[in-house]
Amino acid sequence: MKRKVTLKQIAKELDVSISTVSKSLRNSKEIGEDTREKVQAFAKLYNYKPNNIALSLKNRKTRTIGIMIPEIVHHFFSKVIRGIELIANKRGYNVIVGLSNESFDKEVINMEMLANGSIDGFILSISKETLLQQDYHHFHETINQGMPIVMFDRVVNEVNCDKVIVDDFQGSKKAINKLINSGCKNIAIITTKDYVNVGKLRTQGYLQALEENQIPAKASLILKVDDRLVSEDHLEALEQEIEQLFKQNKKLDGVFAVNELYAITAMKVARKFKKKIPEDIQFIGYTDGVLSKHATPSLTTISQHGQKIGEKAADLLIDKLEKDSEDDSYQTVIIETELIERESTK
Repeated sequence: MKRKVTLKQIAKELDVSISTVSKSLRNSKEIGEDTREKVQAFAKLYNYKPNNIALSLKNRKTRTIGIMIPEIVHHFFSKVIRGIELIANKRGYNVIVGLSNESFDKEVINMEMLANGSIDGFILSISKETLLQQDYHHFHETINQGMPIVMFDRVVNEVNCDKVIVDDFQGSKKAINKLINSGCKNIAIITTKDYVNVGKLRTQGYLQALEENQIPAKASLILKVDDRLVSEDHLEALEQEIEQLFKQNKKLDGVFAVNELYAITAMKVARKFKKKIPEDIQFIGYTDGVLSKHATPSLTTISQHGQKIGEKAADLLIDKLEKDSEDDSYQTVIIETELIERESTK
């Protein structure tokens, strides 16, 4: 009896990507004929069959929602899950949480696994690797086969589905205007690389706020952090990058960071340089999590209202699942941010 193989194993055996295998099995013209035939022959030899999502949906409903998130140790995502679960349970649904760990391959594999008759629809935030590769075939295929998707936070225009986002552009402007109104003239932003849409929008909001207040933007005040530094394993390297920011900008008196970790680390660096917070330098972070509340001094933040995002996403998905007829319309819901003032600003 031939062993049962997975999508991942086929990719490894043939030295191609999971995306190539998935597309080849669906006879996509994006993949060369030779590669398609090779993948299909291997799959046939080992009796591999792609998931038939549509069939499982026609035959039965699981009353279960799949949630796909990029990371688990993140206050924002835990709040979103809480909101989804609250609404799902109220409306008679269960939830299963899958983790992509910011990996494209894991996202594809986990979605395929959950879609194999385990769930009725997905609520998800896209992994950074998927955003970098700009390969969204697994989302399109899932939707085309009858399984609805709702995206939140990290979303893309290329996929037609319901979306729930926060106004990152305006949220960032709120933060910068607060710093300017509190007397800051040399404000830095610690952000992500531009392919992550939320970081890009927050950077655009920063630049717009400076322009509206007639403060020239300086390249030396924009620190775009490598994604690998957003983990406990690389805190030292993150600290060193922020130290360079301080050394290059002696008059730095305000810092806006696009997440809690960057903000708290920057506050630590400020103390190293013997700067008093908020007298010498003020800080604002993004996402009103546990770190913000318990930092010393406590951190002024932009709250994304994660639970509200989760509740809205769950309602959108369940509404779609419970409609008698197929609904091709979709909407983008924008949740307003809120500035929460604490001790790190004047």
